[in-house]
Amino acid sequence: MAGSAKKYYALAALVAWLIIVAFFMIMNRTLDLEVYFVLALIGLLIIAVLIDSAFSRPRYMRYIGYLIAAGVAIFAYIVAEKILEILAS
Repeated sequence: MAGSAKKYYALAALVAWLIIVAFFMIMNRTLDLEVYFVLALIGLLIIAVLIDSAFSRPRYMRYIGYLIAAGVAIFAYIVAEKILEILAS
């Protein structure tokens, strides 16, 4: 039960983080999907570090690892796109 509760607390914290980020982006009138994605990835990385246990690895941590790997690949694509945009100008 403790592992299951930890998983739901982590989900609630991540959703709260994403709502806060969206709120401040709307208040600042700078809706940028790339920035939102990077901040969501940072939040996911922090949550993954906080819920990872030292002695056992639940199945959902493996899936989070796959999600993080996909997020890092998309982040690398965003960075490469921005570098090419800077070099083109």
